[in-house]
Amino acid sequence: MSANDQKAEFLKGTLDMLILKVVAVGAIHGYAISQRIQMISKDFFQVQQGSLYPALHRLEDRGLLQAEWKATETGRDAKFYTLTRKGRKQLEVEVRNWEQISSAVALILRTAQ
Repeated sequence: MSANDQKAEFLKGTLDMLILKVVAVGAIHGYAISQRIQMISKDFFQVQQGSLYPALHRLEDRGLLQAEWKATETGRDAKFYTLTRKGRKQLEVEVRNWEQISSAVALILRTAQ
């Protein structure tokens, strides 16, 4: 499996949490979510439209995001996403789970062979 394939697989498992975290900062449209994830990860993650928009719709359907059409800074209309109360609670749960998982993996990686 190539490094790009590994990144894509990892991103699939964490994309919802990353989106919720980015949206928690404030209302943002889809393309900007993708750009922010790429920027914050220092280009490690590059979220493709084919992954991003289905995830946004899924999160909206689950009541974790709310969307509203507004004009962007360029004057074009776009769907801006905000976190719902339920979404904020879900983000807290996912961050807590991620911290537990990453701690457990770190313990295993630190063990002597």
